[in-house]
Amino acid sequence: MYDSNRNTYKKGCAKLDSTDWLRHIELPPGQKRFDCVEIRFKNSRKEFFRINTEYDIKDGDIVAVESSPGHDIGIVTLTGDACRIQMKKKNVNPLSENIKKVYRKARATDIEKWIASVENEDSTMFRSRRSASELELEMKISDVEYQGDGTKAIFYYTADERIDFRQLIKTLAELFRVRIEMRQIGVRQEASRLGGIGSCGRELCCSTWITKFQSVTTQAARAQQLALNPQKLAGQCSKLKCCLNYEYDVYVDALKEFPDNKIPLKTKKGNCIHVKTEVFKKVMWYAYEGDEFNMIAVPLEKVKEIMSLNKKGKIPERLEDFVQNKESKSDFENATDQMELNRFDKKKK
Repeated sequence: MYDSNRNTYKKGCAKLDSTDWLRHIELPPGQKRFDCVEIRFKNSRKEFFRINTEYDIKDGDIVAVESSPGHDIGIVTLTGDACRIQMKKKNVNPLSENIKKVYRKARATDIEKWIASVENEDSTMFRSRRSASELELEMKISDVEYQGDGTKAIFYYTADERIDFRQLIKTLAELFRVRIEMRQIGVRQEASRLGGIGSCGRELCCSTWITKFQSVTTQAARAQQLALNPQKLAGQCSKLKCCLNYEYDVYVDALKEFPDNKIPLKTKKGNCIHVKTEVFKKVMWYAYEGDEFNMIAVPLEKVKEIMSLNKKGKIPERLEDFVQNKESKSDFENATDQMELNRFDKKKK
C-alpha cells in the first residue's frame, strides 16, 4: 500500500532528517509501541514528545505539540524503538515527567497559522534589527523563529558582551504583539542558521548536516601539514573550519610510524633539516642547512636508516645517496630547468 508520509518533508541533504533503520522490523507479540517520538522544528531544533499510543502517528506527520504558552507545530522524524535508541544516545530519560505531550495531528487551521507565522519571520527579523540599532545595542539578531500558533517568537542573537535588552523586549512586544524570548548563540550556530557557500564551493557543512559542533584546534592543521594561515583555515564564522577534523584521526594514525622531524640528519656534506612531510606518500623532504630552497625527497625507510646510522656514530657521505630515484631532482631544480627550457623556446621562436 502506498504510504503518503514516507517521503514527506524530507530532503536529500537536510541535517534534521532521520533514518528509521528499524521500520521494517515488526514488534514482538505482546510488546507495546514506544510512547515517545522525535519531532523537528526550524533549523537545528529537535525535541522528544510523548504520544498517546492509540494515535497512528508516523514519520512525516505534522503534529501539534505542547508548548509554553499555547502549542507548537512540528514534523515527526522518528518513532518506535529507533526513537528509544536516539533518546538513550541523547541521555534523555523516557520515563521523565518533563517530556511534553503531542496533542494531535495538525488540523488545516493549525497548518495555515503555522505557514503564516513562518512567512512573517524575515520581516520580523529585519524590523527587530532596526529596533536594536535605534537603541544602540551592540548585538546582531541573526534569526527569528515563531511558535506554530503565532503567540511566541524566539530571537536568536550574537554579541561580544553582555547586553541589557529589557527595553528591546518591550519594544518588540509592542510591535509584534507576541511573547518575546531572546536566546544568545555562538558564531558557529549563527553561520549554520544563515548558511552560505564555503571555500570548497559547497554549501556550508554546518547548515546542511552537522548538528553537533566539536572543538577545532591548530593541532589538527599541524598534523595535516597545513600552513597556519588564519585566512585560509578560518571559515565564514571566523573560527577554524570544522572540516579540519574530518581527516585528523587518519593523519594521527599515519604519523605514528614517522620519526621526530626535529632531529637533523647528519652527513659529511652537512646537516640536513626537515622542511615538510608527505604523509601518505611516506616521503620526508630535507634540505642542507643554509640551502633551504634545494629540497631533497627521502623515503621514510631511508630516513630511519640514516637516523640509525647516526645513533651508531656513522655519518654517510651525502643525503642524495639515499634518494629512491637518484635521477629525480628537487622542486627547486625542476623549476630552474623549466625556466631554462622556456627561455630556450622563446629564443628559438
